[in-house]
Amino acid sequence: MKIIGMLISLSFFCFAQEPEYQWISIGTDAVESLNQKSFPEAKLFAGNQMASVMRVKKNQIKAISHLMHEKYERCAGFMAHKTEEEALEAASFNSEKNRAGSAIFANYSIDMASTVEPMIQEVKETNIRNTIIKLSNFENRYYLNQTGVESQNWVKDLWSKYLAARSDAKVEFFQHKNWPQPSVVATIQGEQIPNEVIVIGGHADSINRRSSRAPGADDNASGIATISEVIRVLAETGYRPSRTIKFIGYAAEEVGLLGSQEIAKDFKLNNKEVIGVMQLDMTNHKGTHDKDIVMMTDFTNKPQNQFLGQVIDTYLKIPWGYSQCGYGCSDHASWYRQGYPASMPFESKMEDINHKIHTNQDTIDASGGTAEHATKFAKMATAYMVELAK
Repeated sequence: MKIIGMLISLSFFCFAQEPEYQWISIGTDAVESLNQKSFPEAKLFAGNQMASVMRVKKNQIKAISHLMHEKYERCAGFMAHKTEEEALEAASFNSEKNRAGSAIFANYSIDMASTVEPMIQEVKETNIRNTIIKLSNFENRYYLNQTGVESQNWVKDLWSKYLAARSDAKVEFFQHKNWPQPSVVATIQGEQIPNEVIVIGGHADSINRRSSRAPGADDNASGIATISEVIRVLAETGYRPSRTIKFIGYAAEEVGLLGSQEIAKDFKLNNKEVIGVMQLDMTNHKGTHDKDIVMMTDFTNKPQNQFLGQVIDTYLKIPWGYSQCGYGCSDHASWYRQGYPASMPFESKMEDINHKIHTNQDTIDASGGTAEHATKFAKMATAYMVELAK
């Protein structure tokens, strides 16, 4: 046991020996804020109308994340990169010309009601609520902390329990070289077209600049809990997809979409054919009174967003709309940048965002003590999965 403890300590020491500076691509509208006195060593290298490249002190990443939330209502609001070249490539990426923005990647017909309707009836608010509470009971789920590792162990165990009886399923870690927190990936192998993949994910880390306590109930225990319930329903109803489905709990989103960037790049490098990506980042705070679900239009795929709207109209019959969240606001941007079709259905318009996030007050009580709002997202994600994986 002493040897194991020494190895763990050495492992965390190695993770800590990272370069002093970090390259980031960030929305150009936020550059002025990073040039102020609070970030004296932030240096602008290049930029365009949409995004700019900066070099910042690595120990200020948490403060930048906090600034992007407080001033620009983005989470994270920037993308962190290993090299200047990678950051320049990300900043110069022209979303208007990107195939991921307007191309049709899949059959967007809706004709699986006989399968979808019994499944969405199985979604249980209590399961989502209990998962949110469990995850928010960790002191934090920060990507560099032991609790960030422990919380991912818990998620992996939960998903493994749900899928234990499935011979077509596996749950594993995607290990990242430069920080200890792993991402969690559950794979359900497609029966007819296994080479085509659908990704449903959300970030698993939490952050609070002012305190070590970061319950992150809404941001983003709610998204992980929503995904967990979709997995449970899939397993218990015996649903068998024609295409492969991957559920992912990303590490290190709050500090520049680090986990999802590595995973999306890995998919691209291995020529994996992804026909749809859904990002569930914050699902349990109903901030906009006349809209239940809001589709982000930036760094997302328009035909898939429209398809999701049709899914909501068909199976949930609740009001939905559109909003924008800005550059690099969540993990969908990592997939979009690699040319994959992504959507981010969100819990409110950005102007109505939950202002408790990134604080020790981001508990389930701030969302009324229930997971009622998140159940709508679980039903939507279930219907999306079945209609796209047919």
